[in-house]
Parts: sequence; structure tokens; C-alpha cells
Amino acid sequence: MKIFEFIALCFFFSLSFYMVFSGSVPVTESEQASLPPRGWNSYDSFCWTISEEEFLQSAEIISNRLRPHGYEYVVVDYLWYRRKVPGAYVDSLGFDVIDEWGRVIPDPDRWPSSRGGKGFSEVAKKVHAIGLKFGIHVMKGISTQAVNANTPILDTSKGGAYEKSGRQWRAQDIGIKEKACPWMPHGFMRVNTKLEAGRAFLRSLYKQYAAWGVDFVKHDCVFGDDLDIDEISYVSEVLKELDRPIVYSLSPGTSVTPAMAKDVHGLVNMYRITGDDWDSWGDVVGHFNVTRDFSSANMIGAKGLGGKSWPDLDMLPLGWLTDQGLNEGPHRTCNLTLDEQRTQITLWAMAKSPLMFGGDVRKLDDTTYKLITNPTVLEINHFSSNNMEFPYIIGTKETTRKNTVISPHPSEVGTSNKRVLGLTSCKYSKANSWSIEALDQDLEKICWKGGLGNEYEEPLCLHKRNFLDDETIFKQQYQGKLRLLSTEEMEFCLDASSKQKLTSRKYKNSFSVCSRDANQMWELNNNGALMNSYSGLCATVSSLEANTVSGGVRSWIATGRRGEIYVAFFNLNAKRTVISAKLSDLTKAVHGKNVKTGTCKCREVWTEKDMGVLKETISMEVEMHGSALLVLNC
Repeated sequence: MKIFEFIALCFFFSLSFYMVFSGSVPVTESEQASLPPRGWNSYDSFCWTISEEEFLQSAEIISNRLRPHGYEYVVVDYLWYRRKVPGAYVDSLGFDVIDEWGRVIPDPDRWPSSRGGKGFSEVAKKVHAIGLKFGIHVMKGISTQAVNANTPILDTSKGGAYEKSGRQWRAQDIGIKEKACPWMPHGFMRVNTKLEAGRAFLRSLYKQYAAWGVDFVKHDCVFGDDLDIDEISYVSEVLKELDRPIVYSLSPGTSVTPAMAKDVHGLVNMYRITGDDWDSWGDVVGHFNVTRDFSSANMIGAKGLGGKSWPDLDMLPLGWLTDQGLNEGPHRTCNLTLDEQRTQITLWAMAKSPLMFGGDVRKLDDTTYKLITNPTVLEINHFSSNNMEFPYIIGTKETTRKNTVISPHPSEVGTSNKRVLGLTSCKYSKANSWSIEALDQDLEKICWKGGLGNEYEEPLCLHKRNFLDDETIFKQQYQGKLRLLSTEEMEFCLDASSKQKLTSRKYKNSFSVCSRDANQMWELNNNGALMNSYSGLCATVSSLEANTVSGGVRSWIATGRRGEIYVAFFNLNAKRTVISAKLSDLTKAVHGKNVKTGTCKCREVWTEKDMGVLKETISMEVEMHGSALLVLNC
């Protein structure tokens, strides 16, 4: 071997060793999603309009600039099968490209290599050739367009049309029209998985994805308050049987609770626990309580499909972006301040959420690049452990210099009597708290008796709405079910799923104009659970305090793989705030560590400040909406 070849080989192995053990790339393991997946998704920058040329340009840049930092998935988000022509938009009907079996296939005008029945196979080959993995977004069930065309169903075991009981089964036999996706009702509807023909259709979809070379599937409108546990379970079963591993991700995730996630985490590798996250401060703030709850429930890195599963906080909307629902590509910069961006990625790292960058990498500025490739952030995201919210902190207004407490110590926290309706798994014991109360011989109301810590508080009650005279067929379809009216707005019914994709700062469970909709149909079971006909989830009531964060300070803590301690301070206030914690309180959260005065050196990541040896407290002045990321070596 020539000397320069030997030197080059040594350099390659040295670089690979550094990248693995610095946290830049994931350690290869046999189990699937052994670490939180990391990559890029086209949605935040292109909405649904991305072309093959734009996608492959982006993939090439990601391979060169982000792959060394562990970003390995490139994902085409939704509507890659929709023709980009006048009249086509998110919920339009009749513009999708489908094959003879009713399966959506890439729009050949935007994805020219798909012509001739090739699908995404050529794109996937090019992605794999540059060291990346290829992903796609898919919707629930079957398209309305396929149902209207009544296409036959492919029997993958025989290679022809699915036939049973002496007849050929078609799309109209398996589509459940009353269970269309609420935010895309003209697009897709649930498939009847109780029918073998329904299962055959789903099997044909995912076998096709595997044949194309897909490595990652983002499955939408099947989770959160759109939960379809039957479809998720069957898809998971099909994925286990395929010749290639496919990371399975669920989206969106509004109203998700740990109780609900316990039903699916073993079937998937990622699942969204919030609604769509965009570049607004309200969206960032909306993630703090839900991440706390999932950490407390030990869901971070729990068992998943063929490996592990990860609660997903959604894409990082940083850099060059577009706007939600537009028929155009990226055109503006991120609305978050730099401090707010640091807060977002710090929380994502501490909560070990998958890091899926959403900005246009063709215009990746240095500030955004340094943010998403920060070595400490990436190290924490992949290799830290015991990640949890750390409540033992004090926040004081910096402007007053008078130690005015903004966020109290846990022992001083009070309670709130305000309430909000939500959805959860019907297996959750607290869901069994509804009962009927008679108003008179003709009227009844259904009331929540679970209690929120105030025995004198009036129960939350909903009024039953009777079927109207012209709703005979609807009444027969939903025999024994009921609609529930707000006690204040009698013309509005409780709606279990929104008609649009809402952001994480909003709550989808609300009252809307009463309609003939499965989302508004409820059944009170004998055990006191109020179950929704669309999702099979049950209504619950919680305090408003448990669902919102308006201000104050928060903190997370985690342990590094080399024994270091990571502490993140978050200032959610609109003023600069000093955040402090006692070293003795750190010991309560760090397993096997006794954090003593004078034994810990500390540095802050974002300011690169060396804080020296800590004494009794750790304290940092944090900008409005900003964060401090502290690394302690004790």
C-alpha cells in the first residue's frame, strides 16, 4: 500500500471514530430506531409542491453538510401524488394520480422518474447512493378518488384482483365514508380492517413502498384524536413481514396523552405528541407540559417496532420556510428570534425528540447550520439518559433586582379550577367518570364526576341533543349514540376532531355546529366512559393549568454518557430573568450522583461562558424566551 493511501485510510478511520463518539452520527445497532431518528422533511419549506429536482438538490446538500452530524433521513411530505395545476390544493378532489389498484403514485410531472410504473424507486436509488435513507408521507386508509372510481384491490399473494366468496372486491367495499380525515375530508377515508379485502389493500400499499426502496413512512390522520388503532396495528404487522426495515412514524398528535400512547408505542418508532409546530413562540411554549408528561410516564425510548419508539415534537421550522397550506415553495425566514430558536432545539434535545429539520437546505444560513449541528445538542439528543423536567428552580426578574419570584419552587405551586375537555385512551381509569343526570322526564344531561381537587366546584355537564325528524336514517346508523350540546351554546355539539390541522398551542376538542358527523357521535358505556364514534377515544376533563403554559421558567435535567450532567434553563417570560437552582436539589434528580459544593465545573453552551467551579447554587441570566444549556462535570 502506498504511503499516501495508508495515511488517507488512517484519517478516514480516525474521522469515523471521532464522529461516532462525539455524537455526530448514531452508533449502528441491530434494533430499529435505537436512537431518535434525525433527518429532513420537505413540509416546512415546500408545503406539498416539491419536485423531484428540488428534492434531489436538497438531498445532495444534506448528504454533504448534515449527514456527518447524523441527519440521515430525507422525507417527502404529503401530496406527492397530487398534480400541481390550477384548482389543486390541500383538500381538493380529483387531482391525484392513482394506479389501477387505487393506490396513489407520484405525480409524473413533478416526479418524472416515476413514469412507467417506477414510482419512487429511482429517487430512492439516488438517495441511497449518497448515503441517505428515503422517506415518504402517507395518509390514512384509501383516497376518496379511488373510492369514487371503485377501483379493484390488488391481491399481492396472487398478483391479480382480490376475489373472495365468488366476487371481486373493490374500493367502495372497504372505504368508510363517514370516517374521512376531518382536515382532508375530500382526500382520504378510513379502511375497514375487519374485512380481509381492507387488509389486502393496506398490504398492497406497504409492499409497494418497500419495493420502491422506502426507509421511513410518516402515517398521517391515524393518531391523536384521529386515532385508528386497527389500521396502525395492521400496518405494523405488515412492516414486520417486509424484507426491509421501515421506520414507522405517526402524525399528527393533537390531544395525545401518555395513556393513549401506551396503546401504540410498541407498534411504531415515532409518534407525534403535539399538533403541527410552526415558527411561533406560542407553538414552542405549547410543548413544555406535554414533554414533561411523557418523560414522567417513561415513554422516551420505550419499546417500539423492531426496536425503540420516541415521542415526536414535530419538525424544526428554522431557516428558510413557506407558510402552511400554500401552493408555493419557500419564501420567508423563520419568525422565531435566535433565543426562541435555541429554546426550541434545546427542549427537543433534552426530551430526546427526533430531530427533523424543516427549512430549505439550499439556503441554509450559518446561524441555522450551527444551531442544528451544535455538538452538545446532538450529544444530548442521542446519548443522554434520565431525561426529565427539573422543577426545583427559582426565577427572579432581572430588571427589578429585588428577587421578585416569577416561577415558584414546587412546594409553593397552587392549583387551578379552570377545566378543559380532552380525549384519552378508554383504558385510562379516570375516563370512567361520566354519568347521566335527569333534568326532567324529557331532558337529560351527562356530567363529569371525576373532580379536579375542589369538592365545591360545579360539575361539567353536557346536554343530550335529540335526533331531528329528518334524521331517521342517521339515527338508524348511530343507534344508541348521542350528540352532546354545550350548556352555554345550545346549537353547538361536542366535536372530537377538528376540521383543520391546528398547531400545538390550540386544542381541537371543541364545540362546533351540530352536523351528521361521526366526530360528534358519542356513547356512554356502562362503566362511565364517554366514547367517541370516530376515534374510539374517551372524553376526559382536566384542569386548564395542566394544558397551558403562559410564562414563568422551566428546566430539564439529564445525565451524559460520560457522567456529565446537563441542565437546561428556559425563560418563558417576556423579560430577562435570572434562573437559579441549588446544587443539593440536583442530587434529587440525578441518579447515582451526589452533587457537592466545590466539586463541579460548569460551562454554558450558547454563550460559551466558563462558569468555573460551582458553589451552593447554579445561576444564569437568561434572555426573554431564551434558554441556558449548562454542562456540569463533577
